[in-house]
Amino acid sequence: MNIGIIGSGGREHAICSIIKNSKKVDKIYCIPGNAGTDEIATNVNIEIKDFNKIKNFVIDKKIDLLIVGPEQPLVDGIVDFFENLNIRIFGPNKSAAQLEGSKIFTKKICQQYNIPTANFGIFQNENDSKKFLEKSNYPIVIKADGLAAGKGVYICEKKEDALDAVKEILDGKFGKTKNLLIEEFLTGEEMSYFLISDGKSIKAFDTAQDHKRVLEGDKGKNTGGMGAYSPSNLINDELEEKIINKIIEPTINALKELNIEYKGFLYAGLMIKDNEPFLIEYNVRMGDPECQTILPKLETDLVEIFLSCCDKKLDQIDIKWKKKKSICVVLCSKGYPETYKKNILIQNIDKLNLDKENLCFHAGTIKKDNKIFANGGRVLNFVSLSDDFLKARKNIIDNIQTLKWKDGFFRKDIGYKVIDQ
Repeated sequence: MNIGIIGSGGREHAICSIIKNSKKVDKIYCIPGNAGTDEIATNVNIEIKDFNKIKNFVIDKKIDLLIVGPEQPLVDGIVDFFENLNIRIFGPNKSAAQLEGSKIFTKKICQQYNIPTANFGIFQNENDSKKFLEKSNYPIVIKADGLAAGKGVYICEKKEDALDAVKEILDGKFGKTKNLLIEEFLTGEEMSYFLISDGKSIKAFDTAQDHKRVLEGDKGKNTGGMGAYSPSNLINDELEEKIINKIIEPTINALKELNIEYKGFLYAGLMIKDNEPFLIEYNVRMGDPECQTILPKLETDLVEIFLSCCDKKLDQIDIKWKKKKSICVVLCSKGYPETYKKNILIQNIDKLNLDKENLCFHAGTIKKDNKIFANGGRVLNFVSLSDDFLKARKNIIDNIQTLKWKDGFFRKDIGYKVIDQ
């Protein structure tokens, strides 16, 4: 069968790399893809927001299944668009994608269905926000309501920082917004919990821990993700049961009461305290870089999993995993997450020591004249599988040092919580 993957990041390269091994796959198209996907698929230069152009291409190339990587087209309704054309597409529809597209939508569900989460307030202007912040305890969390590429969350240690965050959000740093959230700061340890749903049943899809802050020791500005490890060291049977019973099932039931069916990946960002889960936020797709960390551990045919979700037969498939630990480290352009240079040559990629357990997924790269250039903030994702987290991270650092890319930087401490314990 012919498969189309929508997106151009490390997550999409990882999906492409995994499904190329499926016996069901004849040809893969990446829309638009990157320099990494170009090696194993056909890149198609169509903007992901141009649904009509994608539709014409899908029909022309007889694509049997579309897989949507990033959140923006999901929130914009790409699934509804293609389902109306009777074309198989993997991902949640526009109504379900509100779980990520509007943090306030999710918070109201939490409030109505007693889902454990941080206490919060919704504000529309600086004046009301300021009055609330004058009386608040710190640290405090300020969030943009809509999509913000993983960067619209501010953890503010003092009132002045919180006021600056409110101003940036309302001034449109993350696009036009009428609302922002101010939340209490939850203490504990974060965990990313993934599941997959076909609208009838749900199945767990592993755990991970992302590192959002740009500097080592989880300091500095928020990014789209500097690295991740899987599985989370926090997960246990009792905790997983609480996550399902207290958070996931009430959410799915709340959607059903709104006549919304959830199909696709669901990513719950959680705070764990004393083995109790609290919902921080939902994402309606695989995380990036968690996807790159998790997928190489998968034993079951990923295409079979996607098809079972589209056909509402997820209960008939057994999802199996390698008994391995995995780390992903993101190599970024200097200056990220602020200003960085583009079109910077990357040499020595052919010298990397890569195999089934040591991988390199491209993110912000393009290929020109058979040479690879960085054109994004997060450029390459190095992944290693091992029985030992420390060994996996060492393998990655050895590969990054082999690359000798002087225009990049990375965090050397990814996984420090599980390695240093």
